[in-house]
Amino acid sequence: MPLEPYLDTTPQLGSHVFVHASAQVIGDVQLGDDSSVWCNAVLRGDVNRITVGRCSNVQDLTMGHVSHRNASKPEGSPLVIGDYVTVGHSVILHGCRIGNECLIGMGSIVMDDAVIEDRVMLGAGSLVSPGKVLESGYLYIGRPAVRQRALAEAEIAYLKYSAEHYVRVKNNYLADRGTST
Repeated sequence: MPLEPYLDTTPQLGSHVFVHASAQVIGDVQLGDDSSVWCNAVLRGDVNRITVGRCSNVQDLTMGHVSHRNASKPEGSPLVIGDYVTVGHSVILHGCRIGNECLIGMGSIVMDDAVIEDRVMLGAGSLVSPGKVLESGYLYIGRPAVRQRALAEAEIAYLKYSAEHYVRVKNNYLADRGTST
């Protein structure tokens, strides 16, 4: 697997994790059980930590990074992704927090200290400005992202379904490799 230490930190993987051979996972990165990191995605936890929750997926060409700790901001801006999150293709996540059961649409950008609460759908190509909070249960779209409407029950159910689908897909890849981790 394409795992790279940085100084005294090494990526930590839960059970049944899949990291594609073309992905890069560097430094202080923790991948939860049944999570997956896909083709050419980069999670660079060199100057702060990155946490990906269980059953979450980081899709192709996504870049996840952090902001460093300093005197005015002792914790810096880590990247925290909750459980059952689908991060679409070509997303940029930088020092933000994403709650559980969210879908981050393709090509979106989520900036430092933004918070996406549980059960949020972020439309493709959206931009979440630094420090902005997206409230639970809504669809957000645009540059900058604006709340459009409450999610329907079927859409809320789809958030978890999407992540569970990627668990099944990564299990197929692991089975083809003859491994379960």
